[in-house]
Amino acid sequence: MTTPSAVLITGASSGIGAAYAERFARRGHDLVLVARDKTRLETLAARLREEHRVAIDILQADLTQSNDLAAVETRLRDGSRIGILINNAGATQSGSFIEQATDDVARIVALNTTALVRLANAIAPRLARAGEGAIVNIGSVVGLAPEFGMSVYGATKAFALFLSQGLSLELSPKGVYVQAVLPAGTRTEIWERAGIDIDALPELMEAGELVDAALVGFDRRELVTIPPLHDATRWSALDAARQALVSDIRQAHVAERYLTAA
Repeated sequence: MTTPSAVLITGASSGIGAAYAERFARRGHDLVLVARDKTRLETLAARLREEHRVAIDILQADLTQSNDLAAVETRLRDGSRIGILINNAGATQSGSFIEQATDDVARIVALNTTALVRLANAIAPRLARAGEGAIVNIGSVVGLAPEFGMSVYGATKAFALFLSQGLSLELSPKGVYVQAVLPAGTRTEIWERAGIDIDALPELMEAGELVDAALVGFDRRELVTIPPLHDATRWSALDAARQALVSDIRQAHVAERYLTAA
């Protein structure tokens, strides 16, 4: 019987990341748990070791800090047993764009995009050589809709979706599965950390329900999994329209509507 590959999960101390840790431990996978809060990681790891008899390493890291990020990259490059990356760590910020401090905006971009792409880049070559493995990027439905009014956060999540789609095209022929998961509002600590009153938000999905649905998509090898979307044809139609647009934008001359009178 083949031993399941180990799974590295970022943002693993609570919420979606902790739910992924529990589900993969239940499936018999060893884990590498990454987050800033070492005490909470140790508590979670001890419980999962006891309940599921799997090996768990913890790696305390703030992925907005270059040295910490480099340490996780090294673990992904060198950890030959790590076959699945769950790129879950993320942050948001309250207020409109003109109200947000530049340093806060930069931190969100660093965590939600720079760390995400660097960690994927650290593991992808090894997975491609092995001809197997998976990268899961946690995006958001906000990345589909500027109308939600979360400009920076939404832009980073649009990046996560685009990156996942591009990596899937590159890596799936090499045996590597890439999944984008797009939650709607989920009951996690991301809101409190951003200074947003969770009680003032519309109904939120529980993290466990979200992850269970994401893993159904994972097992089906869906490229994009949107757990809150009840009518799956809506996404299929949007993606088909996008793909149809591709041939129309490969043109050597400008569209007629942009031609100026001679």
